[in-house]
Amino acid sequence: MIDYWPLLGIALVVLGFALRFNPLLVVAVAAIATGLLGGMPFLKVLAALGHGFNENRNVTIIYIVLPVIGLLERFGLQQQARRLISGMRGATTGRLLVVYLAFRQIFAALGLTSVAGHAQTVRPLVAPMALAAAEKEHGQLDEDTAERVKAMSAATDNVGVFFGEDIFIAVSSILLIQGALKAFGIELTPFELSVWAIPTAICAFLIQSARLLWLDRQLKSSSPAFGGEGDHPKDGGGVLHRERNTPPPHFVRSPSPRNRGEDDQ
Repeated sequence: MIDYWPLLGIALVVLGFALRFNPLLVVAVAAIATGLLGGMPFLKVLAALGHGFNENRNVTIIYIVLPVIGLLERFGLQQQARRLISGMRGATTGRLLVVYLAFRQIFAALGLTSVAGHAQTVRPLVAPMALAAAEKEHGQLDEDTAERVKAMSAATDNVGVFFGEDIFIAVSSILLIQGALKAFGIELTPFELSVWAIPTAICAFLIQSARLLWLDRQLKSSSPAFGGEGDHPKDGGGVLHRERNTPPPHFVRSPSPRNRGEDDQ
């Protein structure tokens, strides 16, 4: 007879995520409950968890990077990045992200996927620089526009690493594709798969670059009108403010036909 009690671990995961508990705590409790309901001793369950953590300990390397990034941000990393991009003429959000996309894709194609990422570069460097470039060209951004620039920065990192890493031969995705094709009787070497990943990576770069340049146009069309070449008064620019008919102060007496002569005196 099939024992369905261990499946309650899935229900615990769904319930924990629905209640927005800590994901790590939810998964750990669900794993322990599944093992106990399956008839495993408690010490054996802990041994299985420890073995799984030890075999996949490279996943937790991000916890070593985060304190370093936090320390750098504490001493003004984001402010320095914004100051750097603010002093570069011609730098826009789209152009900056296109350069980062090329950097991310080239290094991913060489197998260096960990030199950048959301925690390493996007949050502390790329997103602040993209926001600074947008504010330099278009003035202060509203919350929705700022969040869109941040999202596009993260998406650029995803596109670069996803389509760039398949060009590298010794990557797990290439072996996965090779195994899937082999199951259908299609024999291909990892080198052949990596070669055919190059056109896909080029198309992804062109499409994402077009999206980034289109983002520049949308930011420009949604920003206030600017006069001159720059966005600062020293460049002949600045936001054009409409003249508003502000009422005079209450202590100012408007001239009347009766006492016009007295006012002129």
